[in-house]
Amino acid sequence: MKKVLAINSGSSSFKYKLFSLPDEKVIAEGMADRVGLPDSTFDMKLADGKKYEEKENIPDQEAAVQKLLDWLQKYNVVTDLSEIAGVGHRIVAGGEYFKDSAIIDEDKLEKVFALKEYAPLHNPAEGEGIRAFMKLLPGVPEVGVFDTSFHETLDAVHYLYPIPYEYYEKYRARKYGAHGTSVRYVSAQAAEMMKKPLDELKLIVCHLGSGASITAVKDGKSYDTSMGFTPLAGIMMATRSGDVDPSLLQYVMKKENLSMDEMIEILNKKSGLLGVSGISPDMRDLKHNPDKRAQLAREMFINRIVRFIGAYTAEMGGVDGIVFTAGIGEHDKRVRKAVMRDLEFLGIDPDFDANETNGQKFITKPDSKIKVMIIPTDEELMIERDVVRLAHLD
Repeated sequence: MKKVLAINSGSSSFKYKLFSLPDEKVIAEGMADRVGLPDSTFDMKLADGKKYEEKENIPDQEAAVQKLLDWLQKYNVVTDLSEIAGVGHRIVAGGEYFKDSAIIDEDKLEKVFALKEYAPLHNPAEGEGIRAFMKLLPGVPEVGVFDTSFHETLDAVHYLYPIPYEYYEKYRARKYGAHGTSVRYVSAQAAEMMKKPLDELKLIVCHLGSGASITAVKDGKSYDTSMGFTPLAGIMMATRSGDVDPSLLQYVMKKENLSMDEMIEILNKKSGLLGVSGISPDMRDLKHNPDKRAQLAREMFINRIVRFIGAYTAEMGGVDGIVFTAGIGEHDKRVRKAVMRDLEFLGIDPDFDANETNGQKFITKPDSKIKVMIIPTDEELMIERDVVRLAHLD
């Protein structure tokens, strides 16, 4: 039986799922954590529920890949590595070069590394992961699935910044967005739930995790999205600020004697829910905390979601469905409830009883003008399907 690996390499992590074909069943999943750092761990969960974990030095992506291939054979998930017919890799930044997922050869791999300025923490690690698989599974198709490619349908009105046009011509300074693989999956699921063709719908997808974005999907394509040149822009997130007046940054930098690199570090890692609350970047730690700043952080997060949904509804001339997905979107009923309440004037008729529990479902009443849904995302499944499509494994 043919199998496909879906890989998500981070700067110090390596997540994987192994799918069987053609049933798309997950037969093994897990991760290497703290790759290149002390106290590395590797774990694997099999379809029968058995779990394995080991602490071992994992110095780099190649070592993580070798460990994965060894364990797949050790625990009889595959009898021979030739069963792995393709490997798909989540890659954050594809720039304007990768307008779709692509089979990665040496030339395209160099392009992934060349785009590291767009995602310095991610593209190099993802590239090293691909290089490791090329070495250890020679001849097996390696497919890159880019977070940005879904947003290549944006028009210039939406992707350009109102700065001198020459910066776009020289440096491709523009909005690229992120979370495209997630948005692509959940928007298709929404169309199935609504029993309408995707290309006839106006949807707004709220991907709310530690990284968070709002995307308008019109006629099956990305129409506008909140993240920008990098994932720092848009709505408030766990540790990222979202949109901030650039002049405020200059003001704070002068007062605090900070460099631009230090300021960007603060915006990426010390802002958002963590920065406002002073307690935690995790929404779960804030939702029952009576501290005023904890509650303020939650209210600001909800406000930014409502603001973008309202703007995108106006831009598209209406909306048929709103989707909540990712960690907060799928599991925080209070955030969903607050957003729906603030948007009832648009024609949302919330079903607050349905909203009390999680899982894929409608959380509005049947006669609601705008349908609101919870749809758990599955980026790995989209990666697997792109491998099947591009490597012709069907």
